[in-house]
Amino acid sequence: MRPRPLAVFDRLDLLEWRFCQRITLLSLYRPWRLTLQAASRLGDWPIWVLLIVAQPWLQPNYGWRMVQYTAIALIAIIVYRLLKRRLCRERPFITYRNGVHCGEPARDRYSFPSGHTMHAVMFSVLVAAHTPWLLPVVLPLALLIAISRVGLGLHYVSDVLAGGVLGYGFALLSIYWMG
Repeated sequence: MRPRPLAVFDRLDLLEWRFCQRITLLSLYRPWRLTLQAASRLGDWPIWVLLIVAQPWLQPNYGWRMVQYTAIALIAIIVYRLLKRRLCRERPFITYRNGVHCGEPARDRYSFPSGHTMHAVMFSVLVAAHTPWLLPVVLPLALLIAISRVGLGLHYVSDVLAGGVLGYGFALLSIYWMG
């Protein structure tokens, strides 16, 4: 038997599905879809691992932050997975099979919250706090990653917003812990 999502998700799904439907139609244009897919793949993990591993060179006196970034990222992943499995909100392209175009294969069935957005926001805030000169690169990428999740039909806007809130919270926790 499949877990039942919260009733609030049923109401949110109805409110958001037309927007998701319109946004995902844009991904039918190949250049835009390829851009969203590239951003989504970068947001999987490579860019964030690169950022963590680069810390000793970016901040020679604070190389130990790499360990702290990794620890917070691992805690964030655990919380994210617990939420996702417990809340069971299906992805828009699953709920609305004929209405929302899916531009990329999903890793799992559930969409709430967006882990890609959580990590993008978390690392953007950490970059702002510790290596602000990287923000002109990291911030547009984080925004594009968040947009890609809705644009590819993998998330609702509220999934992305929730992921952003979680990412911001974990970044503040990390800054407090490092402080």
